[in-house]
Amino acid sequence: MCFICERIRMIQEGTNPYFVKKLGTGYVVIGDHQHFRGYTLFLYQEHVAELFDVQQEIRAKHLEEMTLVAKAVSRAFGAEKMNYECLGNGDAHLHWHLFPRITGDLENHGNRGKGPVWWYPMEKMYDRTNRPNPEELKTLKQQLLFELDRLLENE
Repeated sequence: MCFICERIRMIQEGTNPYFVKKLGTGYVVIGDHQHFRGYTLFLYQEHVAELFDVQQEIRAKHLEEMTLVAKAVSRAFGAEKMNYECLGNGDAHLHWHLFPRITGDLENHGNRGKGPVWWYPMEKMYDRTNRPNPEELKTLKQQLLFELDRLLENE
């Protein structure tokens, strides 16, 4: 079973502490590491490796939902800019990385403070000190859920 499928299984069993909300085509989860405060993932509901492998109508809905999640992340965490990534090289299961960006979030690592999240040193990004404690995680989830629900009410 792939890592994303395992996380979805945990959501379905009620054991994934990072789970925020189920949408029509996927699951919203807070990222395990929070150097970029509010970092969120949107996991496609089925094990599919490529966006082009999803039926056109469902793909359109998935992209609309991903956009809605990004808007909620932006509002919930005060993003100046959103970064969207759908890579899948490590986990070949369709999923989106949604990074809310603010000035100085790269801590000026030789790049004048602007650039992709991957310019931030990986050993620092994935350091255990960037994992939210239970209270922080609860707050992150509440903030995001509030904005998601608010946007969904206005659809």
